[in-house]
Order: sequence, then C-alpha cells, then structure tokens
Amino acid sequence: MAKRRKVGNLLGLQLLAMLVERPMHPYEMATELRGRGKEQDLKIQWGSLYTVVQNLEKHGFIEAAETTREGRRPERTVYQLTQAGHEEALDWLREIVGVPEREFPRLKTALSVLGVLPPDEVIDLVAQRIDVLDRRLAEARADLVETQDLVPRIFLVETEYSIAIEQAEADWLRGLLAELRAGTLPGMAAWRNYHDTGELDVEAFMDP
Repeated sequence: MAKRRKVGNLLGLQLLAMLVERPMHPYEMATELRGRGKEQDLKIQWGSLYTVVQNLEKHGFIEAAETTREGRRPERTVYQLTQAGHEEALDWLREIVGVPEREFPRLKTALSVLGVLPPDEVIDLVAQRIDVLDRRLAEARADLVETQDLVPRIFLVETEYSIAIEQAEADWLRGLLAELRAGTLPGMAAWRNYHDTGELDVEAFMDP
C-alpha cells in the first residue's frame, strides 16, 4: 500500500528529482519542466507549482539557498534539496517503481457503463479512438527515432512506456471493435433490443 506522504502531489517528486541536479528557483523549475516535456508524463497544474514548492519547503524537503535579483525584476528565491528531501525522493521513487498501485483510467470508468450508449454509436466511438491512438503512436514513434540518437535511453524510457501502454490499449480496442462489428459480443442482441424498445432484460445479456 502506498505511503501517506507529507507532499503527495507527483509534481513534488518531479521537483525533488530536478533539485538533485542543482539548486533552482521556481521559474527555472517551470522552464525546465516545459523544456523536458514533463507535461506529457503527468498532469501539471502550472498555477499550483509555487504551492508545491512552498509545501516542500514547509516539510523540510527543500530550503532557500539564496535570493537573487536581475535588474528591476522581483527577487527570486533559489531552492536546494535538503538531506530529508533527497531521502524522500529516493523512497518515493522506489515505492512507485517497485509497488504496483491500482489506477483508475477514465476509459475504464466509461467501459463499465458502456451499455448506456447504443451499440452502433459505441462502434463509431471505438473506431474513432483507435484512429486517434494510431496517429498519436505514429507521432510518438517518429519523435522517439529522432531523439534516441541524441539522448541516452535512460531519459527516454518513460516515452517507451507511454507508447507500450497506448499500443496495448489500441490492440485491445481492435479486438473489441471486431466483436462489436461482427455481433459476436455476448449480449449484443439484448443490448440492441434495450435501445430499440427501452425494455431491459438483464438475463438476456448473458446470451450470445
């Protein structure tokens, strides 16, 4: 079971990992995150970055190293990692990599109530999703080919993981789509009848 952490926002882990490299001020952290395309790895609420930084400081994971000023710009506080922050980053990372945690993708929620939509609309939507995934996968693979000769693979494994996950989703959806189009998914007749007549026969959904 995942630990209850003082700062549980995954953006906190990204910031701690970046500060392993060198001290930074929050604006620099945001610039680095954008430059490295980290919004592709986790959902970042950019407006909350400063709040996460404040929480990391509050709990002793980072500390102010110095305050700088450039021209007439406001002062900027440069933060560095504390020993506690370094230990927290390592422990957090070990937990995520080594201990699987049940996740709840939006698609899984939609699939659990798929029968609310009529079969033919579901067929169109699933086909549409597969097309989007195929285009996105092609783009991701092309970007990976361009990058892999310039960047060590250790910094690209999250992209490989994303490709593998989306490819698995696309493959599974193709199988589902084939059953839907062929009408071989058990309960298809009852599903269609429900949307044609409004009559729900739960037992009929068990029939081929």
